[in-house]
Amino acid sequence: MILNSLRLFFESSTIEEVSISERNYIMPTNQKKFIDNFLKNGSSSKPNTKKDSGYRTKSKGKKTPLYVLLIFIAAQLSPILFIAPTLSYFQGQGMDRAAAGAATSGWLIFLTMGIGFVITLLVIFRDKRFFDIWRGAKSSVFMSVVWGLLGFLLLLIGQSLAAMIEMAMGIDPGSENTASLVTIAEAVPLAIVSIVLFGPILEELVFRRVLFGSLNQTTNFFFATAISALVFALIHFDFTHLLLYFTTGLILAFLYQKTKRIITPIIAHICLNGYVMLIQLNMDKILEFQKQMEELQTAGFFFFQ
Repeated sequence: MILNSLRLFFESSTIEEVSISERNYIMPTNQKKFIDNFLKNGSSSKPNTKKDSGYRTKSKGKKTPLYVLLIFIAAQLSPILFIAPTLSYFQGQGMDRAAAGAATSGWLIFLTMGIGFVITLLVIFRDKRFFDIWRGAKSSVFMSVVWGLLGFLLLLIGQSLAAMIEMAMGIDPGSENTASLVTIAEAVPLAIVSIVLFGPILEELVFRRVLFGSLNQTTNFFFATAISALVFALIHFDFTHLLLYFTTGLILAFLYQKTKRIITPIIAHICLNGYVMLIQLNMDKILEFQKQMEELQTAGFFFFQ
């Protein structure tokens, strides 16, 4: 309602009896363009004179970006409504509070994210122009997949550098957010599907297509990337490692702009979450393997001595 009122206000500030050139000069404003892009299909509203903008000209469309954002918010907040009854159910099955809490979180994450994922896809499939925001040719599907895999490596490098900076600042490299997700995944293995698949896809649709895409059409690439990466970092509620998530958001925005296909950051994001879960869930085995290798190296050293 507020956005529509603002849009009507800016549209009513035009002058009726002016030339076309004067009208084009008066009417466009950054506020009107951002509101139109966010409420409609996210097509470009920049003048055609900026041919290097990389976006298509504005066209009327559905409010799909807004719907996607609202579905994501609902999927994040709806578990609150079911925590108490679900927790009581598992405690009634003989679980202690810690185990019941992990099981509750796991099942609610899987169900709410899964339902949100399905509804989001249904909304997007009804809007054939939801991803049609770029001017110029997109990368081929093959190159988009290749860049997605390369993006995974970029994410590993970027997160490693961010972790080094955090450690230099005296920040513990361990993440409470990751640790809690591992606990949940151990209690409810189906939650891994949400962590590795549903979550990354929904986050890329929201933070890269909706937020980054809308801002990039009304501002510029660097501002849009910074804002979308910052919101992406804040939404994880792990403020100690804000730099880590911010770096991740920067790289994912770059990947989307590079290929102009949302599949690229989705692949990189899925690979990153899958890699982290694989390592964390098998940490005991990895540590045991490292211990055995060290023992073999020590034995080999004394043998050759």
